[in-house]
Amino acid sequence: MRLQNTLSRTLEELPPPPGPVGIYVCGPTVYQRIHIGNARPYLVSLWLKRWLEETGYRVKLVENITDVNDKIYDAATKQSRPSAELAAEAARWYVEDTDRLGLGRPDVEPLATETMPEIVSLITELVERELAYESGGDVYFRVAKWPSYGELSGAKLDDMVAQEPSDLKEDQRDFALWKATKPNEDTSWESPWGRGRPGWHIECSAMAEKHLGAAFDIHGGGLDLRFPHHENELAQSRGAGREFARIWAHNGLLQMDAEKMSKSVGNIVSLKDVLDRWSREAVLLLFLGAHYRSPLDFSDEAMAAAQAQAETFKNHFVGLEDGGGSDSEWSRLAEILDEDFNTPDALALLHDWRARGESELLRRALDLFGLESLTAARVAPAELRALAERRQEARARGDFDEADRLRTEIEARGWEVRDAAEGFVLVER
Repeated sequence: MRLQNTLSRTLEELPPPPGPVGIYVCGPTVYQRIHIGNARPYLVSLWLKRWLEETGYRVKLVENITDVNDKIYDAATKQSRPSAELAAEAARWYVEDTDRLGLGRPDVEPLATETMPEIVSLITELVERELAYESGGDVYFRVAKWPSYGELSGAKLDDMVAQEPSDLKEDQRDFALWKATKPNEDTSWESPWGRGRPGWHIECSAMAEKHLGAAFDIHGGGLDLRFPHHENELAQSRGAGREFARIWAHNGLLQMDAEKMSKSVGNIVSLKDVLDRWSREAVLLLFLGAHYRSPLDFSDEAMAAAQAQAETFKNHFVGLEDGGGSDSEWSRLAEILDEDFNTPDALALLHDWRARGESELLRRALDLFGLESLTAARVAPAELRALAERRQEARARGDFDEADRLRTEIEARGWEVRDAAEGFVLVER
């Protein structure tokens, strides 16, 4: 399998199966419900894990939860509640909402607050290597002392401005590894530099190494994290002598009216609200329909089209026996997914299989993407079948008013009756 590596700007091959393959994906900072755009790296990583396992790899997927961060402190202060309480509640929301997608969970979902010994140890190594320095209880990474800084994002040192301006810095381009406790912060941990808490970037370096080792295969996350977050992760981990991630695979962002969906902009729609309004299958098909590296437009029209696709697949299995399927046809899917995980072309192939009656292949592929529910049309209860039979009898004797009344009654119970050559088919709505 080949994936586009943001670091090398080329397609790079994974080692042959069985691996193992280690994948680290940056998860959410938890202070409110996640928006639908936050679901993209979650979905892409779980689909990639499923596909790699399908092709014989052993995979370990780690997706963190950032539960100590400036944004959490700010939100908790505005709500006049403890920051740890808010983070714990928002983490529960995140798990609840993503569980509804029906793809299972990553293998490990570490919390930053559970990784403090590893974080402090990593910072200590950077200080000892003189790539970091203490100032006023804070610890900063010396960006100018790492010649490769900017290689991931393409950022140039001379063009950089302060990521977080501070009089404590030797150079305003330096970034924080450890932050001394501030007045509005109600959690802190002991360190060689005094009580405080970690900066955002060092958390992920420590969590990735703790659960995947000093070197692993794939680091994922949204394109907006490429700089400064991932650039800083790369610098501090390699600065401490770790190989860290070999392939950096960034997903494109979700857009509303051609603008990035963002909490700071305020144009967000929560994943919960989307799932309350639309089926989870429609959400999955929306994301399948765009290449993971491309931007994706979110709108009611896009969701309606995805919902229609779901119904099309579901209707295919109504009253049908499994049939069709060959190794060569499945190899076509493998060629598509193995070339930078091209899900839109894979989805087009699924529609082709549907049109050609390749039901067995289609069932297997839909199951791979968590859409097995579309292949399992529920059998109508006996009382509804009786109503449908009475409607058929009414039609046969020309009593179309009664036939229409019975159709309406069936629909009111959540089913649709469709005329067919063999009589009728009942489909759950």
